[in-house]
Amino acid sequence: MNQRPTALIAEDESLLAEHLRSELAALWPELDIVAMAPHGQAAVEAALAKQPDICFLDIRMPGMNGLEAAAALTEDWPQGQPLPLLVFVTAYDQYALQAFEHAAADYVLKPVQRERLSQCCARLRSALSARAQPLQPAHDAVQQLRELLNSTQLLQGLNPGSPAGTAPSTAPLRLLQVAVGNSIVMLPVDEVIYFEAADKYVRVLTAQREYLVRISLRELLPQLDAQRFWQVHRSLVVRSDAIARAERDEASRLSLVLHERPERLGVSRLYAHLFKAL
Repeated sequence: MNQRPTALIAEDESLLAEHLRSELAALWPELDIVAMAPHGQAAVEAALAKQPDICFLDIRMPGMNGLEAAAALTEDWPQGQPLPLLVFVTAYDQYALQAFEHAAADYVLKPVQRERLSQCCARLRSALSARAQPLQPAHDAVQQLRELLNSTQLLQGLNPGSPAGTAPSTAPLRLLQVAVGNSIVMLPVDEVIYFEAADKYVRVLTAQREYLVRISLRELLPQLDAQRFWQVHRSLVVRSDAIARAERDEASRLSLVLHERPERLGVSRLYAHLFKAL
């Protein structure tokens, strides 16, 4: 007897989440909703724990949004396991949705209509039936998701061709104001080796010191020079000329050796394309 398919719903508006759950119950009674997540981080944690077959991800959620949650799942998903089928729930217009079609199993527009959701369920059933062999190689899924993220950055006025998107109309950040005791230090961005997300803060690492800045990495990233500062993980942005070399281990994981810092920085699969020579 075949195992019942499972799904996760990530939606920060509880009424919309319950509406989607009830519509799925009516259209696909065999589908088990194994987790309901109110935001992207909770969705990633629940998905990694439950490993559902399908993830319904709202695009706009507080903190980590649906696209970032999808990227995080792609980075952290166990090797050898097929990625969940991604369904984006979105209010984006048709132009933006053209990008979603390439990296997602499907998408549904808000407010969710039963007829459209029925078509989505049929598409998902077909995709799950085809999983006698893996749906797609992991590197294909990573490539498609990266293209999706780049396409949506373009729609938001960001530069999709660079390692870290930057708003073209704004000059890159040159000085960073950091608090040190009772003083505000004007830290040249050129001295920063890398930035690391830490809850509501960003850790700023230079060759000799570490600072904390009360800003999210998502807010900081568009202010940086995209040609010099590369995002290599959802929580890491490194100055490109601070990288001594990139090394691949036995499990094909990439890590960076730095010129002026002793620690190694892990590179997620989503950003491995930055090191094409490997």
